[in-house]
Amino acid sequence: MDKTLEQSMIKDLDFETTNAALFDFLDRSPVPFFAVRNMKEALEAAGFVQLLESERWDLRAGCAYYVTRNDSALIAFRIPGKEFTGFQIMASHCDSPVFKIKTNSEITVEKKYIKLNVEKYGGALYAPWLDRPLSVAGRVIAETEDGIETRLVNIDRDLLIIPNLAIHFNREVNDGYRFNLQKDLLPLLGEMSDHAAAGGGERETVDPGSRFLDLIAEEAGVRPAQILDADLYIYCRMKAAHVGLHNEYICSGRLDDLQCAFASLQGFLRAEPAESVAVHCVFDNEEVGSGSKQGAGGTFLYDTLHRINAAFGRTEEDYMRAVASSFLVSADNAHAVHPNHPDKSDPTNRPYMNRGIVIKYNASQRYVTDAVSASIFRSICRKAGVPFQTFANRSDMLGGSTLGQIALSQVSLNAVDIGLPQLAMHSPYETAGAKDTAYLIEAARVLFSGSVHSTGDGRYTLKFGE
Repeated sequence: MDKTLEQSMIKDLDFETTNAALFDFLDRSPVPFFAVRNMKEALEAAGFVQLLESERWDLRAGCAYYVTRNDSALIAFRIPGKEFTGFQIMASHCDSPVFKIKTNSEITVEKKYIKLNVEKYGGALYAPWLDRPLSVAGRVIAETEDGIETRLVNIDRDLLIIPNLAIHFNREVNDGYRFNLQKDLLPLLGEMSDHAAAGGGERETVDPGSRFLDLIAEEAGVRPAQILDADLYIYCRMKAAHVGLHNEYICSGRLDDLQCAFASLQGFLRAEPAESVAVHCVFDNEEVGSGSKQGAGGTFLYDTLHRINAAFGRTEEDYMRAVASSFLVSADNAHAVHPNHPDKSDPTNRPYMNRGIVIKYNASQRYVTDAVSASIFRSICRKAGVPFQTFANRSDMLGGSTLGQIALSQVSLNAVDIGLPQLAMHSPYETAGAKDTAYLIEAARVLFSGSVHSTGDGRYTLKFGE
């Protein structure tokens, strides 16, 4: 992007206030269940009405609604009128690579230590998880007189640690080490009581004890016997913070992809849809392939768009016409040029933090961006007055993928893959730019306020509000 054009188009944005709100959201969203709960609270405060998939939807023009699935995915939408022309969608995800706690989780070691049995969720960087304060969050399913109910739990204190092995016992560790998930990465919960440890013992044994279950039950406000099952995860306790000579960077867990989810929500709340339905969509399970009912590969988006269409007596033909005049922004963070490894980036598509939203390209369609969708998004950024840049992998390196391509298997429409530039992706503590969240909020506001009219294959009329 031309530097003169970039400087002339950038709006005067309140980065400090934006980041304070982002930090609060990140710190209160240790796992997807809490991210969705926090978004629900923001939507309800703005007057949105909750819908249930199990009930009839009585929708009204000019009103705003949201629906959740599995308590870990959310779609919110605002309907400008019965004769809407299409759907303007931004989709992100709220899961991150973590460790999931297994059923029958307690393991005792030599009748002295208690640790938790975990398995990986997603492609995490392992080393940064060691020697950091950790805790547990997720949901438990409790038995009640009427059936079962979900309780969210967050042990809001420094509870666990995964201790490194001292260099004296592994002097080659700095020459490269292959972590064994079952041996090296099980978190330490505590120590056995003197009574429980009596009798010694030299071998590691699986213990069916209830110490951890008791802790979780207390947090959930139920008796241990009421807990039927649970989805619990380890999370990093380090709070979001500014770093850098001029506080130009932000650091936090879960920037990938809660930074985009937050920006999408804020832009959505500030938008004023005129002709198209604005759709804020946050999926779960992107980090493990999106194949769940609450993931981009499920029918959540498809079902929701069809129900919106049907609620106004519109036909399937009307739905297909609306999809043809719709646009999807798949928002998932992107790789910034690394200061210690600049050679890992493409020679000519080199995004940097604080330089704007990243449009992501891949010839094999691991990103869905093409010339048409990129042009539409560039127009959105220009209208919003925010900078943008481009990313492509080095031609000799295989990159990742995201939810855009998967979502299109359910709803076929024009789509672009974008993200915010960051370092240390898939670490429990990542780094991004202090300006870029505000840029995406503005772009999202313009997207959700506008419309994209298809006037022929490859021809579109773009309408954006102020």
